[in-house]
Amino acid sequence: MRFSKFYAPTTKEAPKDATLPSHIFLVRGGFVEQNGSGLYNFLPLGKIMLEKIKSVVKEEMDKSGALQVDFSVVTSSELWKQSGRFDVFGKELLRFKDRKENDFVISPTNEESAVCMVRGKVTSYKQLPLNIYQINTKFRDEARPRFGILRGREFVMKDAYSFHSNTDDLKREFDLMEQTYSAIFTKLGLNFRAVQADSGAIGGSGSKEFMVLTQNGEDDIVYCEHCDYAANIEVATRAAKTTDKPQPEADASKFFTPDTKTIKDVAEFFKIDEYYTIKAVIKKAIFEKESKIVVFFIRGNDELQETKAQNAAKALELTDATEEEISQAGLIAGFCGPVGLNKVEFFIDNELKDSKQMICGANEKDYHFVGVNITNFNEDRFKDLSQVNEGDRCPKCGGKLKISKGIEVGHIFQLGDKYSSAMNATFLDENGKARPFIMGCYGIGVSRLIAVMVEASHDDKGCIWKKECAPFDGMIVISNLKDENCVNYATKLYEQAKNIGINVMLDDRNERFGVKMNDYELLGFPYAIIVGKSLADDEVELIQRDGLIKTKIKASQALDELKNRLC
Repeated sequence: MRFSKFYAPTTKEAPKDATLPSHIFLVRGGFVEQNGSGLYNFLPLGKIMLEKIKSVVKEEMDKSGALQVDFSVVTSSELWKQSGRFDVFGKELLRFKDRKENDFVISPTNEESAVCMVRGKVTSYKQLPLNIYQINTKFRDEARPRFGILRGREFVMKDAYSFHSNTDDLKREFDLMEQTYSAIFTKLGLNFRAVQADSGAIGGSGSKEFMVLTQNGEDDIVYCEHCDYAANIEVATRAAKTTDKPQPEADASKFFTPDTKTIKDVAEFFKIDEYYTIKAVIKKAIFEKESKIVVFFIRGNDELQETKAQNAAKALELTDATEEEISQAGLIAGFCGPVGLNKVEFFIDNELKDSKQMICGANEKDYHFVGVNITNFNEDRFKDLSQVNEGDRCPKCGGKLKISKGIEVGHIFQLGDKYSSAMNATFLDENGKARPFIMGCYGIGVSRLIAVMVEASHDDKGCIWKKECAPFDGMIVISNLKDENCVNYATKLYEQAKNIGINVMLDDRNERFGVKMNDYELLGFPYAIIVGKSLADDEVELIQRDGLIKTKIKASQALDELKNRLC
């Protein structure tokens, strides 16, 4: 491609609201342009990237045996009402009415459409398993779209849905999709980890996220230094905490503890380690038709992980409870404990189960219990509630856990029969009995991958594309268009490179050399050949974009050098 015939309107100015490198460089480089809040057009460079990623995704999905389909972007609300998600998905689901006052949604995900596609058509276990996928546009009405195409409202996604006769076969497909996703992200040259994750609004169990490790990641990823354990911090677990500090000794006695509302106050009052205290975190849990106060009890030197707490309470959302709400619930802030608590719903962290000689609030102002044993509570009170921190011990091997930033690029779920049961989608099993399909779903953020690649590889000048995912393999820059020898050499090298399958751009624009170099550094193609005055001495300059490493090479060997590095 000749740059003089290409459309890539590069600019020096960054978008006013841009904070991340990917947002800045993709707009400045003419890959994308904003078309509204959270809405972006893909210009030729951005479209090339989209198609390259789609091609890799399609190749690996087809290799796995999945079949490509296309669902309508607009979906009848009737399907979402059948699944039960129409009223509970939240404001991110864009709902609208047509001229006949019928309800529709712009799909953020397509579980309902997938079930509808097979319901009544796949009727026997002999037709299973089946995995259907699409690469299509989605819309999620984000409250605060930001970071460019990394968190826009409209996006391109690969979503797949599998149907099975039993959970064992679902697990087989889940593992196959994990292998397929790993092959996709490896082909794209990404440094990623597959981590255990929360299933969120999609539901189901056995969820894994694929996270690309970057400095500007949205999520905290917990991983072990010594084994393959990795998890999103929202679901990460650890080996139980221990301590060698002496424990308090009392026989479940109640002590007067004036003005000791915090864990620190309690520990200092009794001269003990916070490990032996129980912290009460009081939240307001919001449900579809009501809200109520819920108390979460964790060890005094731990912090509550809010997603774990929300899942434990089966709430749509958790918010901080006000002093008035706490008082109306009959609780006393700073002195709340699980013993004898029957006024509100509460949960206790798993690590406190069977703990002895603990100190907790006595549910009475200025009083605490000492010597409490956490042994006589119903099993369903105990949940994983605590936040995992760097330095905690791995639940798998006991090694030290580390925390890194990451950006989600893929998510796979074992859905079970959540959607098929709700939508009455069944098949006949080996015994002729009607049973709901066992389902899995598998998503990849195709358009956001472009931004993720920039976040994972850039410098202060622009993008640094790896050869696996670059829109062009390289650029041939003519420093002076008035030099006929330079123009002829560069044009011949350009044609030769194209003929052997090297996808290069020839910068033949009538621009200053400094402008051309700034654009090359901004666009970030892996290599550049600079054709200038030294051509008279049979020399050109080869630039490696990663590190801007410059090397003088023989002009007669430039094609071979590009071939060795790129092919």
